[in-house]
Amino acid sequence: MPTHHEAAALPVHQLVGALAGGEITSVLLVEALLERIGRADARLHAFVNVYGDEARAAAAAADVARRAGHAVGPLHGIPVAVKDIVDIEGRVTTGGSKVWAERVSQVTAALVKRMLAAGMIILGKTHSVEFAMGSFGTNRHMGTPWNPWDAATHRAPGGSSSGTGVAVAARLAPWGIGTDTGGSVRIPSSWCGIVGLKTTIGRVSCEGVLPLSTTLDTPGPMARSVEDAALLYRVLSGDDPFPRLRAGVRGLCLARMPASERAGCEPAVLAAYDASLELLARLGATIVDAELPRRFAAMGALVGRIIGAEGYSFVGALTDDPSLPVDDDVRPRIGIGRGMSAKDYLHTLREREAIKREFAAALVDADALLTPTTASVAPPVASIDQSGTAAGFTRPVNLLDWCALALPNGRGAAGMPTSLQIACRGNDEATALRIGWACEQAAGWQRAALEEW
Repeated sequence: MPTHHEAAALPVHQLVGALAGGEITSVLLVEALLERIGRADARLHAFVNVYGDEARAAAAAADVARRAGHAVGPLHGIPVAVKDIVDIEGRVTTGGSKVWAERVSQVTAALVKRMLAAGMIILGKTHSVEFAMGSFGTNRHMGTPWNPWDAATHRAPGGSSSGTGVAVAARLAPWGIGTDTGGSVRIPSSWCGIVGLKTTIGRVSCEGVLPLSTTLDTPGPMARSVEDAALLYRVLSGDDPFPRLRAGVRGLCLARMPASERAGCEPAVLAAYDASLELLARLGATIVDAELPRRFAAMGALVGRIIGAEGYSFVGALTDDPSLPVDDDVRPRIGIGRGMSAKDYLHTLREREAIKREFAAALVDADALLTPTTASVAPPVASIDQSGTAAGFTRPVNLLDWCALALPNGRGAAGMPTSLQIACRGNDEATALRIGWACEQAAGWQRAALEEW
């Protein structure tokens, strides 16, 4: 039987087999994770709240059900971490804000109901950038999680799903829920060395998720392997990517980003990106050059305008009030929407539709567009310029309403993770996962065990 330490380190697809075979119990798994949280999270700061007693009780009940032959499915008794913008009835959901420190949810999010119906155990709520509005993962009032890849230097976890990224990377949870409006699943996945799936808008219900931009918001899984991300995606969406997951990439046409978009990327990020393209070509994919109709930066600026306008409609009254404890780095991001006219907002939405048509034509023969997920590895928190963004490669995917997988693909400066973004057309998550699985299996790149935590 695996030890506590070994159980906490296992990916979910192996935990499923270990639970079914009686090699571990849900009680052992939950205790292993709670012990690890108790030891490491005071410094890592991944969780806002840990539901220890309730998780233990749910684990004991899951073990009884499994022994009696009444497991509701293969994931019965598997814990999951949930970003603290997702409502659970009777629980506080802060949205990353001190302003909402006592905001008790009146409903349970549809995605949580799906996980509970599959027998999963909610381990706790994880930190978020305030109002989910930020790519670096920092939070002045609630605290910034510590990227577990560097025990000596406080590096950015990525945002806004910062706590989930840290919890999954540091083996405090086997997987977790993030949300992505401009990169908030993929950026923390990139910087924390895990797999993150940005889903197509509407593929996973946003009911019960605090809104930032109803036009762009998408919940999605964050995990330590592509197979785990596919498992959680299937629960959240009802779509089954597994029939094609192991089909390989032979015959697929994959587009590389234009050379002009390489500017500003760290050399190690580009080296890992190029190596991933070479690997996929060896596996049988055709790599082609993409001639794109718009620059990523211009597309990202449009996303910022949409998020600013819609975010301001939700929380502008809070960010405009100087007496409230709102993060001063977040106020100007939301404030973009303050002076935007209805005409300008609607024009931006119309321009988005035109760009979607342009990209559909430019990439009509491509099965995916490949880019780095982030232009750099995780920077030290002290060095961050909060007026910038880490979402240069991720925001365009949201604008196009595509899906995308962030996949670890190497190590950069200070041994920090690099990441490949595999972007596919809307509702084609199965292809993104298929490409990611083939690349992951062939690369043999192992994520560190992070033993220091």
